Amino acid sequence: MEIKRIKKSESHLVIGLFDKYRVFYKQEPDLALAKEFIQARLNNDESIIFVAIKEGQPVGFTQLYPKYSSVRTTLNWILNDLYVETRYRKMGVGEKLISTAMDFAQKRGSKFVELSTAVDNIIAQGLYERIGFQKQTPETDFYTYRINLDR
Repeated sequence: MEIKRIKKSESHLVIGLFDKYRVFYKQEPDLALAKEFIQARLNNDESIIFVAIKEGQPVGFTQLYPKYSSVRTTLNWILNDLYVETRYRKMGVGEKLISTAMDFAQKRGSKFVELSTAVDNIIAQGLYERIGFQKQTPETDFYTYRINLDR
């Protein structure tokens, strides 16, 4: 299995996987939307995408987004998306993608990689905890607020 960072011209390697990822999170399938979204992230240098290729086919991907801290003056990463084709799960693909993402972040001086997953995604939680991710408690120095803009 090969893990590689995709270039702007290689978005086709993950568009179908990204669409399936969105469907997993109960979104309607939409390959055109998936293509537009992934290509925009790559064109604008807004994310880093790694793809797992097995037997010449893309079988999984992960997408990292930068998370800057002004106070700590650091660039860390949010592992926002991770998806592995059903038939390739429990074969080490997800772990290899995460490991590659962590190496990428560490080599750039990042202090952490952060991720979120659905509370009912028990299989993913087990993987993350086995790798060493720890569930976080809310920060005590700050409150998080949100306002919806589609009022």
